[in-house]
Amino acid sequence: MFGPFERMVAGRYLRARKGERFVSIIAIFSLIGIALGVATLIVVTSVMSGFQVELVARVLGVNGHVTIEAYAGQKITQFGPLVDQVKAIPGVTSAIPVLDGQALLSTEGGGARGGLVRGIALNDLRMLRPISDHIVAGDLAAFTGDDAIVIGVSLARTYRLKPGDSLTIISPDGAATAFGTIPRVRAYKVVAVFDSGLADYNSNVVFLPLPAAQVFFQKPDAVTGIEIRLADAENVSSVERPLRALLQGKPVYARDWRHANDTIVGVLQVQKDTMFIVLGMIVLVAAFNVVSSLIMLVKDKRGDIAVLRTMGASNGAIMRIFLMCGAFVGVTGTLAGTLIGIAFCWNIHAVQEFVENITGGRVFDASVFLLSKLPNTIDWGDVVRVVVLGLALSLLATLYPSWRAARTDPVEALRHE
Repeated sequence: MFGPFERMVAGRYLRARKGERFVSIIAIFSLIGIALGVATLIVVTSVMSGFQVELVARVLGVNGHVTIEAYAGQKITQFGPLVDQVKAIPGVTSAIPVLDGQALLSTEGGGARGGLVRGIALNDLRMLRPISDHIVAGDLAAFTGDDAIVIGVSLARTYRLKPGDSLTIISPDGAATAFGTIPRVRAYKVVAVFDSGLADYNSNVVFLPLPAAQVFFQKPDAVTGIEIRLADAENVSSVERPLRALLQGKPVYARDWRHANDTIVGVLQVQKDTMFIVLGMIVLVAAFNVVSSLIMLVKDKRGDIAVLRTMGASNGAIMRIFLMCGAFVGVTGTLAGTLIGIAFCWNIHAVQEFVENITGGRVFDASVFLLSKLPNTIDWGDVVRVVVLGLALSLLATLYPSWRAARTDPVEALRHE
């Protein structure tokens, strides 16, 4: 498509000579603008994709892929046979019975906050790898008896709790007396502290041994839910039909992870798409700079164009010359921006630490963004989208100036030289 003649002339035009440096400076700034726009777009979309991937992965790590729950205020009795039947469904790797209840968490120092108390057996808790593999203090083996409790690192830090300290659980559903309902109050000894990687989980969820939770919430030999984990979280549809048949007629319902977390995932996807559109405007602005630099180059080279035309150069050849000039700026800027963006994503933690050391502040607040560190997942599909956008806008920006150059009348151009 581009012959040696077009490549030679385009190369000469891209190399600035005396008296032409202003046009080349504009072209350089256009290249830098495209590179920065593409790099910024790659970094932002990769971070947003990282949030989505990390959040879903960590939520699935501490919660089941499918959850069987009792209706509000009810319980699942004789859950043992149901757990065995669920485990027999193809694709199911585990089924963990849990007893959840809302309560007030209080300390001797006077601090109090609402939280989720989750009753679970020791062996089942060990199967929750984000919990059992991330014990930062204490020993999970002590999670036995009727007074043990495991708490998150954020809760422990807020109230200065450590293994051996006491945490009081207060439930409003207490015993009815002539003087009203008396809340149930029970103190438990902290035996271990975990760091799940989810800030909200670390702050608001505590674990009790299942028998102790059944006693505290007055649900003997019962649970409120069964968490099911699959070999492939994306293959939830394969267990829907056998699970629906198994639960028919029982006072329970099943909910998979897609519906349980659709709000968070949906918001992140909308934010990601919005940021892609907004930051894509940076590339568009840089593409307009390519138009400006090419128009000035065409105006500066009107005499050269006239000479080339009189020597036999066709309109197509003239157009291809200036297309190559603009394409060089766009392609080089896009490729440079891609390399910068990928390098930034690979070293984003080092960049974060550097900025925090310089400013003394926090770039990433885990309490706001739910995760304990900034994700650096690179979505190669998004990278391809950004590269295509950068190339498309920069190449489209060259069409009009190149077309104008091809339509230059050599007689008029030489007359005004």
